[in-house]
Amino acid sequence: MSVENYVDHWGTSPRDPVATALAGIENALGDLLAMDPAYWRTSQKKDVLARLQHLKAQQAALELRVLATAGDIAEETGDKDASAWMRADLLVDKGTARAQIKLAAAMSKHELLAASLADGVLSHDKARVITKALDAIEANPVASAEDLLLAEKLLVDYATRLTANELRIVGKRILVEIDPARFEDAEAKALLAEEERAQQKTALRIWDNHDGTVGFDGVLPVALGMRFKTHVEAWAQPRKQQLLEKGTPLPPWERLMGQAFTRLLETIDPDAQPRHGGDATTINVVISLDDLRKELGTAILGFDETNGATISATEARKMACNAQIIPWVLGTDGQVLDAGRSSRFFQPIQRKALRLQQKCCQADGCDMPPEWCDAHHLTPWSLGGKTDLKDGVLLCPHHHRLAHAPGFTHERLPDGTIRFTRRP
Repeated sequence: MSVENYVDHWGTSPRDPVATALAGIENALGDLLAMDPAYWRTSQKKDVLARLQHLKAQQAALELRVLATAGDIAEETGDKDASAWMRADLLVDKGTARAQIKLAAAMSKHELLAASLADGVLSHDKARVITKALDAIEANPVASAEDLLLAEKLLVDYATRLTANELRIVGKRILVEIDPARFEDAEAKALLAEEERAQQKTALRIWDNHDGTVGFDGVLPVALGMRFKTHVEAWAQPRKQQLLEKGTPLPPWERLMGQAFTRLLETIDPDAQPRHGGDATTINVVISLDDLRKELGTAILGFDETNGATISATEARKMACNAQIIPWVLGTDGQVLDAGRSSRFFQPIQRKALRLQQKCCQADGCDMPPEWCDAHHLTPWSLGGKTDLKDGVLLCPHHHRLAHAPGFTHERLPDGTIRFTRRP
């Protein structure tokens, strides 16, 4: 229907039906927003949430229909598409705008998909998943036009029963479901090609945030990535259970996973690592004699500040308990007073003996199991402590950090447990 020079059925009052319809939507939303959901019945809240999902799908369908015909907006601004106008007037990032325009173009090719979105049968996210799957089928030389139509019908049907993520998984195998004989081999070849591309995309970036943290991000092939996830979760989950049993509020899952990753790194066996720079994979820590002796001091992780990082002496002492480090102790003029020894940490047989003697974390009142604990020197190596069983005690990561924290003192009680006390 054209909206140019629209006249109502009385033939008297010209008006814009698009503006009128939008005004009706805005007024209705304004009425709802003026209400307080806290006073709504549970059935009303559920009904509102369900109908809003339906309305969001219809809103997305309308937006995509408009974008699919927005070439005149681009012509008016002299751009190749409407993304420049969306960036300038709507403050939508160009990447997001172009993704929407691309989706609108894809939706215009798939009538059933577009109609289902307009009817509110599937969501915007599911529509995006299906178009991506259909684009892959369209590019598949083995698939026919009939396969494409059947895949669209099946995926729209699946969308009524699956989440967007579940639908994405089904979309990758939809051709095999249509015709296993033709597409199983093709799927295997596609997976091999995908895995090869994944190897080329593998990357890891590490940087110093200069705030006491190091940032990193990366991309791994899915098989290795899932192994990595499983290893980290193995360290995170036991802590989660312990906290639940104690009734302590859980930290955010991301923090639990981050702490678990640090534990994973701390438990790597240095002897199993490749040689680095001609030596066994070890960490060098440079610290002055004065800083070594006092509670508050600094050390350099590495050989110098340019190629290393500054850490607290407390952290250096903690690392010495269970990491293969070589401490370089310097005098006032920078001369090397002691090059230390790299095997300050407890050996596997000693850890097994400690587990037999100590059934859990030895901090007073803590029951963290021994497999999640560190072996700690009661007499610090900085004070001449030796790595032997009578000087060793199992502490969970939390209490191990307290044992090295300047703000706490600790003592061994007659029953062998360790009591921590905050300094006054």
